Amino acid sequence: MTIARWVDSALRAGDNPRVATVPDVELLTVGYDHPDVALLTEQAQHLYLRLYGGHDDSPVAVDEFAAPRGGFVVAYDTDRPVAMGGWRLVPPVPPLPGRRPAEIKRMFVAPDRRRRGLARTVLAHLETGAASGGADWMVLETGVPQVEAIVLYRDCGYADVAKFGHYADSPLSVSLGKPLRTRRPR
Repeated sequence: MTIARWVDSALRAGDNPRVATVPDVELLTVGYDHPDVALLTEQAQHLYLRLYGGHDDSPVAVDEFAAPRGGFVVAYDTDRPVAMGGWRLVPPVPPLPGRRPAEIKRMFVAPDRRRRGLARTVLAHLETGAASGGADWMVLETGVPQVEAIVLYRDCGYADVAKFGHYADSPLSVSLGKPLRTRRPR
């Protein structure tokens, strides 16, 4: 299904009215160990090296993104991987909100494809997948230097939540979350 068709169906379902269509781009569900995920992750790590002086070393495992407890997608433009993101259910331990939270991980858009609606589209897809998997909250960690990401998340309804996760003690860490309309798990 192309992104445009997916967005049209999401809009009819009332999921996220602020999602922009991105013509000729296709979202595919892949495993976290897919070669295109590794390629985009390498690009993301270069960004983190520039912004933070080091790579992101938060622990992630391939099986955390496998259905029914998670999902991972890559956006393709003419067979080229240009964006990615995943969600995984996480234990509902304080300070996380909700009874069944899901965490966004590895959201990234290739630098030459930014400001075209890809991040917003991938985010909406992740939210829909997590809600379908029974999540009642979506949470994420990002960093103060990632201004565009923070603006995107806030514009999509995310608000500050108590710091959590691998970088909770970092002064550069920003933790955001938003409640989801829970759907019955598939």
